[in-house]
Amino acid sequence: MAHFQLCSLKILQIFSLLLILLCPATVSCDCTCDKEDIQQNKAEALRYKLGAIAAILVAGAIGVSLPLLGTRIPALRPENDIFFMIKAFAAGVILATGFVHILPDAFESLTSPCLKGSSPWGKFPFSGFISMMSAIGTLMIDAFATGYYERQHLSKHKHVNAADEEHAGHVHVHTHATHGHAHGSASPSQELVLPGLIRQRIISQVLEVGIVVHSVVIGISLGASQSPDTIRPLVAALSFHQFFEGMGLGGCISQAQFKSVSVAIMGTFFSLTTPLGIAIGIGISSFYRDNSPTGLIVDGVFNSASAGILIYMALVDLLAADFMNPRLQSNVRLQIGVNLSLLLGTACMSVLAKWA
Repeated sequence: MAHFQLCSLKILQIFSLLLILLCPATVSCDCTCDKEDIQQNKAEALRYKLGAIAAILVAGAIGVSLPLLGTRIPALRPENDIFFMIKAFAAGVILATGFVHILPDAFESLTSPCLKGSSPWGKFPFSGFISMMSAIGTLMIDAFATGYYERQHLSKHKHVNAADEEHAGHVHVHTHATHGHAHGSASPSQELVLPGLIRQRIISQVLEVGIVVHSVVIGISLGASQSPDTIRPLVAALSFHQFFEGMGLGGCISQAQFKSVSVAIMGTFFSLTTPLGIAIGIGISSFYRDNSPTGLIVDGVFNSASAGILIYMALVDLLAADFMNPRLQSNVRLQIGVNLSLLLGTACMSVLAKWA
């Protein structure tokens, strides 16, 4: 009986060993929260990071500048049909960035096995919730800011009218009539154009906030990595990523008709955010771990908020406004072109998700 039990124990041990050897996936699927291999070539990784700073800076600057410089080309001005197609392409890029790039990363961070012991992150879908609240918050800010600036504009307009009427009572009848004619021709155009410009400026500013938050996060992640094999494919992918995002933001800025100084500041700020994030990541790479509970929570929260902003802006402020435009709906060829441009923009950015 004892011999039989000993044989059974040996058979059980052999079977358990074979099971472990044949099923490595069950071991590899667990979360590895240990430090990265110290034998990784940090010097080579640093060279790739410095190259990434230069490449992404140039790509972002070119991307954001093209729509801005395009306003000097008559065919690419906002009042022409081709601009609808460019804007749809840019909106598709921004939409795919939110849905395909940022939101999945946020879900991955906040549902990581490394957070199992960090209550309450594993017990509630925080990624979707934060993204939803971010979109609702963007809607509220969008509505309140637009209403505030339009009320200010209306108040100033009434004040100017009252001043004109008071001044007109003290001048000659012929002069009053001339003034009235001039005012009547200028005032309606101001009422039609300025509120639209206010709206476009709010859209471009809120959109830049969402893009900048995401750009800093991905920059820090790249800068903190110590693996050349991880950084190498990201350099090209993130360069294209910044180029397309820059085109989307640049199109909105060009429509807002900011002053040259404001345009330069916004374009430069966008171009510098990801390189700045990489520089920060390099500085903290000695102690920062992106798979630590704190790193995962910070990345997940910021990515979720950024995804909500970009998805809202792309669908509501960029696409819905243009797709419901009577000028677009009355032109079937333009409508088809805009739809194809939208699909092309989403496809270009979605393909990049394979690498970044």
